[in-house]
Amino acid sequence: MKKLFLLLMGSMAATYLPAQEPADALRYAWLTPSGTARQQAVGGAMTSLGGDLSAAYVNPAGLAFYKTGDFVITPGFELWKNKATYYGRTEQDKKNTLSFGTTGIVLGHEENYGKRKGTGGGAFAFAINRSGSFSSNVLYRGQNTQNSYSQKFLEEIQINNDRDANSVAQNYPFGTSLAFNTYWIDTIAGGTSGNYQFQTRATVANLLQENVVTNKGGVTELALAFAGQRNDKFYFGFTLGVPFLRYDRESTFLEADASTDPNNKFDYASITENLQTKGTGVNLRMGVIFKPQEYVRLGLAVHTPTFYRLTDQYSASVTANTENYKGELSQSSSLFTNGEDAAFSYWHFTPYRIMASASYVLREIEDVRKQKGFLTADIEYVNYKSSSYTTDPEGDDSQGTRDYLKSLNKAIDRAYKGAFNFKAGGELKFTTIMARLGLAYYGNPYKNLAGEKGNRFQLSGGLGYRNKGIFVDLSYVHTMGKDVHYAYRLQNTSFAGAALRQTGGNVLLTLGFKI
Repeated sequence: MKKLFLLLMGSMAATYLPAQEPADALRYAWLTPSGTARQQAVGGAMTSLGGDLSAAYVNPAGLAFYKTGDFVITPGFELWKNKATYYGRTEQDKKNTLSFGTTGIVLGHEENYGKRKGTGGGAFAFAINRSGSFSSNVLYRGQNTQNSYSQKFLEEIQINNDRDANSVAQNYPFGTSLAFNTYWIDTIAGGTSGNYQFQTRATVANLLQENVVTNKGGVTELALAFAGQRNDKFYFGFTLGVPFLRYDRESTFLEADASTDPNNKFDYASITENLQTKGTGVNLRMGVIFKPQEYVRLGLAVHTPTFYRLTDQYSASVTANTENYKGELSQSSSLFTNGEDAAFSYWHFTPYRIMASASYVLREIEDVRKQKGFLTADIEYVNYKSSSYTTDPEGDDSQGTRDYLKSLNKAIDRAYKGAFNFKAGGELKFTTIMARLGLAYYGNPYKNLAGEKGNRFQLSGGLGYRNKGIFVDLSYVHTMGKDVHYAYRLQNTSFAGAALRQTGGNVLLTLGFKI
């Protein structure tokens, strides 16, 4: 099988730091943001539509359609199920969680004096939104006859050209040293001090493997948006976004001897990893909408990368049973870190996004109460391979860390590509009642170097009610997706990931009041 990733750590970084992986960058970029119930019901297509608070997170020019003010609140509920297939065996796990969509206030006005009456206007909005959710449970099992998790540790030793047993026992506290001290990996007989070779004790050709992963957290983003319009033809706006990110992951990987031979010096081994990532970022969204005709709207929006300062807190523990060789032993990274989780701060940059859109409004007239509905469609380009990491000048800015992050950025560039996302939807209005349908497709971010494929498809629908300054919208979004999950990756050995099929539902209720 083709090699997918470089081993990502230089000697100094490998000695002291827990490793980020290319998958971490994709997690913060390949998001399906929430919004208002109205926006979600039409597939999320809001780039040229406007007149909704969620425009602050898509194309802020759409806020300039407001001539008065709204207060909006959007609670929600998510239901997720993952089916994972690993070496021919399929398992599934579920997770349900509360959520929320776009909530906040928008204040609009138009020119109402003198010769300038009706020629311009603007809007201001302050909002909060769930820009991404990480909540999911993943479970997979299978019989692996090709490789062992422990080979990951051997590759780390090889890349650092480390033949010193004392070094291996002490200088890799987040995995390799733990595996060595519990005899998951071991020296090969015949070596001398400072000149050993290393081997795995695992029965590589016949292993039962299991991985249990619990993910929590998400991205909650504050938005401060401004918009303006001229002659009800040209609309423009920008949003300053401040996202707050938190990601918690607990992963336990277990591999056991499938032969159950009590004399082959290996029964089982497991590694449990706990990662917490927290941080704050900043981004800018800019956009325009143009109405060449009363019933046609054209939109364009650009999202800058989000500039995050993130901090990882990481711990790991290993338990291995080598039967009558050394028995069962356990060790934790806390022994090397004074009983505390290791912490590492860095900067992360997400990809930029470009969106183009067109909408057709049925019976477009100044009185929106007499509009009969609309059709709208968006196309979005996201350059996933442009995600990158850099050192934090106020943290570890050593040459080893720089080299490590440079290698990680190269791995991201090789693993991912740019992709297109498509969204479309429509609304029919019956006096005070509205019916909506939509769909969205999020394209494959992988370069497919080792058979990886990923995509997401959403079907959505909803109802709305508007009367006398009060509006209520209800939507349901059904998500179907494919992805791949790797418990470990190897440089020079065949490896396989678990193929994921994800299904989920998101129920959103938006309550709004004219102000």
